[in-house]
Amino acid sequence: MFLNDLGIDFGTANTLIYARGIGIILNEPSVIAFNNETGRLKAIGKEAIEMIGRTPRNVSITQPINRGVISDIHVAGDLLKMLIRRCHRIPFVRSRIVMGVPDNTTQVERYAMMEAAHYAGASKVHVVRETAAAAIGAELPIHEPQASMIVDIGAGTTEIAVFSLSGIVLSQEIKVGGNQFDEAIIEYVEKKYGVVVGMRTAERIKIGIGSACPLESATSTEVKGKSKIDGLPKTINLTDSEVRAALAQPLIPIIGAVRGVLAHIPPELSADIIERGIMLTGGGALLRHLDRYLSDAIGVKAFLDKNPLLSVARGTGYFLGNAKLLARMAAFD
Repeated sequence: MFLNDLGIDFGTANTLIYARGIGIILNEPSVIAFNNETGRLKAIGKEAIEMIGRTPRNVSITQPINRGVISDIHVAGDLLKMLIRRCHRIPFVRSRIVMGVPDNTTQVERYAMMEAAHYAGASKVHVVRETAAAAIGAELPIHEPQASMIVDIGAGTTEIAVFSLSGIVLSQEIKVGGNQFDEAIIEYVEKKYGVVVGMRTAERIKIGIGSACPLESATSTEVKGKSKIDGLPKTINLTDSEVRAALAQPLIPIIGAVRGVLAHIPPELSADIIERGIMLTGGGALLRHLDRYLSDAIGVKAFLDKNPLLSVARGTGYFLGNAKLLARMAAFD
């Protein structure tokens, strides 16, 4: 037996692949490393991300997805091809693929996604809205006449959508996500302490002691970087309250976008959302107490999906087994 029908969440930070009838079979960073001189592939996924900041001059590390959009079709296709091959027991199997793409992508950007999948060896490619896939993956009843609302916080973008009767009532996308959380930490540490740290260090800080609301008990972490003044190694101690202060800035546009969507939907649907709440998905939603922060800021209860990293991938898998729903939601307006 080999895996033929695949659902793919080809994200800025990670690529997840769902095999019909099995579930999630791959979760790898969307990163590829190659030799600049020979053009040969050096590493992909976890192996490539471990090389960030440690490579010689002749090796480049690339993330071909930038804020949900492909920046290089061929590099993206190479990465997708290698990841798909890892899922097949028999090489060069041509798969039917359903991919989630950001709601506000242009026709050209969606075509680039499809081209990358065809380049990777897909026989047929369908694209669906990421918010729809995330909502279905989070088991929201989007087919009902009552409204369901989702906030999907990825690495490079946050997408907000309100659904009713299997259609999108209103959606909005902003270019703020988990990567911007990391950048805010980097900027704070450099400005306050004169210490330069990398994105991977910032991500570890975010995961380790980052939060949107105060933690149950104060904590801190040791951070190693280099002095901005003399370039020498330097170690500082960073508290959770300092990280929270840094993260407050990128959270402002997310709150503003959620408020904007709620302000422009019909009153009946607003009443539904007050009753049902707001579902949070995506890796960025894993920031501690973000659900409480959003609830307090908006005045509507927010819930975290049971596994927000997998929501979109699970949703694409559902589309694989429901041809009628796929035909209805695969086409963009």
